[in-house]
Amino acid sequence: MLDYLNVFWNARDLAPHGFCLLWQPELVWTHVVADALIAAAYFSIPIAIIRFVTGRKDVEFSWIFWLFALFIVACGTTHLMSIWTLWTPDYGLEALIKVITAIASVGTAIVLWPLIPKALALPSPLQLKQANAELGERVRERDEALAQLKREIAERERAEAALLQAQKMEAVGQLTGGIAHDFNNLLQAVSGTLDLIVNRPSDTEQVRKWAQRGLQAAERGTRLTGQLLAFSRVQRLDLKPVVIGPLIQDMLDLFSRSLGPSIRIETNLHEAGDAVLADRTQLELALLNLAINARDAMPEGGTLTISSSINDACDPEIFPHGCIDICVSDTGGGMAPEVLERAFEPFFTTKGVGKGTGLGLSMVYGVAKQSGGDARIDTRPGEGTTVTITLRRDAAGPGGALPETPAGASAPAGSGNGFTVLVVDDDEDVRTTVRYALEELGYRVEEAADGASALALLAERRPDAAIVDFAMPGMNGAEVARQARLLHPDLPVLFASGYADTDALGDALGSEMPLLRKPFQLGELAAQLAQSIAAGRSG
Repeated sequence: MLDYLNVFWNARDLAPHGFCLLWQPELVWTHVVADALIAAAYFSIPIAIIRFVTGRKDVEFSWIFWLFALFIVACGTTHLMSIWTLWTPDYGLEALIKVITAIASVGTAIVLWPLIPKALALPSPLQLKQANAELGERVRERDEALAQLKREIAERERAEAALLQAQKMEAVGQLTGGIAHDFNNLLQAVSGTLDLIVNRPSDTEQVRKWAQRGLQAAERGTRLTGQLLAFSRVQRLDLKPVVIGPLIQDMLDLFSRSLGPSIRIETNLHEAGDAVLADRTQLELALLNLAINARDAMPEGGTLTISSSINDACDPEIFPHGCIDICVSDTGGGMAPEVLERAFEPFFTTKGVGKGTGLGLSMVYGVAKQSGGDARIDTRPGEGTTVTITLRRDAAGPGGALPETPAGASAPAGSGNGFTVLVVDDDEDVRTTVRYALEELGYRVEEAADGASALALLAERRPDAAIVDFAMPGMNGAEVARQARLLHPDLPVLFASGYADTDALGDALGSEMPLLRKPFQLGELAAQLAQSIAAGRSG
């Protein structure tokens, strides 16, 4: 091995390559210039390759370029050695450089050939151009599809808006038909009883019966408008503690008369005496609506079950003092899923035109929500229906509810004690009716058709109380009351209004102003007015 290496070292004893050329200048310098140019070209090519690879890091097979650069540098070095050995016989070093060049060239060839198929698979500029054209076509098709989709969405939205409008019109038609049917019945009852009274005014006993029927019809009208206002949530409820057990027990006779003999009524009531926060009148109306719906669901008869129980699973953030469930269940045919989905919608009804307003369940839902509670329906076709009203428990606990004074209780004639009352209302019929009622109660009455006339009377003399309509043209009742208080600071003012928006009433009147809602009965008028006068005189 040492002998073999000595041959490389002792090669310096050989003659230089120029000696073989007999030192002819033409030959020597031709070799020098040619090899120098070749070496310079070889050395510049790796620089260009390295510049390209470092500038384009995304190029596939970049490592092969580095191998090419090494191979070309080795080739350029061999040409430099050819120049060197013209004068210096370093043939051993030249041989070593050629060995390195051979290794680089063979290695490059070995790795290059397997890369040829992969390199051929790379897209050519023409292929890239074609692919770009195809991509552009796809983008154009996509844009057209998007434009078409937008047109279809716009068309669908127009169709949905038209459908919604048609549904609204259908709902209004259902509401109009149902309300007209119910009000026509009420008007027939009222006008019929009034005709009978006019024809036989001397028959006192019959007049009393006919008048009572007329009052019952008017009360039904009040309940119907209450349904309209409750589901729309325009009228604020008068929330007070109400004990469920006695309320339902008091309604059993009404349920029996409303449902008929084919419906058996059962109760399962919580007896702890807990009260819920609710508007008693609206809650009674909601329960009556549920009972009537249950009757309609059982045309062949069945069982109506009314139960109440404490719900221990209610959310403490929504119901800080707990809640009570009131359930009304029937043994009817239940609801189909599509009916259940729309059951609480206003105006939705499965009954024929003129047979229902579609306000019953929506009114129940509105009353529950306005009371701070909730309502839900559990039903399956063929298994009956249970409607649950969940209401807040009163913070006072058992025994916290006050006894209810019956609305419409009669007042004794002459209870006005000769007090003078100013009645301010722009409706002459209402004003005259109230005057007759007050005179029947023993009050002296003065009338005013608008705010200006009322203030003119108040400037001359002070009555013992004033009954003022809220919604009047020009100066409304709240403004009349304010200016009246400037003239007579201690004047008792009782508002009487059929205005539906109780939020607006609350903002205008405040929470302390007494309010008598139209339509009212004589007993309500007497009680409210007497209370207002007593409060004013004690103040």
